[in-house]
Amino acid sequence: MKKLKVKVIKKGAAEASSERKIQQPTKARDAARDAVKTVTNWVNEFQSRKREETYIAFEKLFAQGPQASEGQA
Repeated sequence: MKKLKVKVIKKGAAEASSERKIQQPTKARDAARDAVKTVTNWVNEFQSRKREETYIAFEKLFAQGPQASEGQA
C-alpha cells in the first residue's frame, strides 16, 4: 500500500491565506471600475463638446438677418 501524505494547515495560516485571496480581486475590480469611470467621463465630455459645437453651428446657420429676397423689396 501507498502511504498517503497529509498536509497539516495551522488555523492561523489558513485564515491569513484566505484574506489575501479576497483582497486581490477587489483591487483588480477597483482598477477596472476606475478605468470604466475615466472612459465614461471622456465620452460624456466628447458628447457635450459636440452638442455645443452643433448648437453654435445651427445658430450661425439660421441666424436672423436680412435675407436676399427681403433686402431688395
